[in-house]
Amino acid sequence: MEEPQIHESAQGPRVTPAASRTAQTPRPVPGPRPAAVPRPGRPGPVRPAPPAQQATAGPVPAATAAPAAPSVSAAVPQIQLIPASAEGALDAAEEAVDLLLDTGRAPGDILVLTTGDPHPWAAHELSFGEAAYWALHDAGDDVFYADAAQVKRASGRPVVVFAVNGGEVDAVAGALPVALARAGALLIVCGDPKQINSVLGAGV
Repeated sequence: MEEPQIHESAQGPRVTPAASRTAQTPRPVPGPRPAAVPRPGRPGPVRPAPPAQQATAGPVPAATAAPAAPSVSAAVPQIQLIPASAEGALDAAEEAVDLLLDTGRAPGDILVLTTGDPHPWAAHELSFGEAAYWALHDAGDDVFYADAAQVKRASGRPVVVFAVNGGEVDAVAGALPVALARAGALLIVCGDPKQINSVLGAGV
């Protein structure tokens, strides 16, 4: 008289596949960034982004929506200060570039300026002559590294990363306001906070 169990087919494989699929989803971008491949002289930025950092960077893409309103950003670029010694400013700038690329910035959006020794990429490309070096700048399809003394020659980009890795105080004070003027949306300054604040407070 007892009726047979009619619901046994409802216990089918719905829970198991969803769980197994979820485990494979979180690894979409393991390899090096293709943008770095054309530049053999470009150091570090190809490898450093570990999966943990990519997870942290998840919420940040909302900031990438800023380019949709360039007219507002262009008038008042944001300033971000990363405290660093002169010896560590270049490494801090590299980490900033990596994070920008990992959160969706196009390589051609970024200009990196150094006040002391040139970035290794810039030194490498300059070995082929100034004309070839500035042709890369004009192409605008990759991160461009330049001496802060040449900031007036460089055209503006949405993001400027300014590494205070040495150089004379007066030269830094003169180049920093120009770098700010070149930044369309964001200026990231890596260096001694006291020095930077005094320059930005007086000159901007």
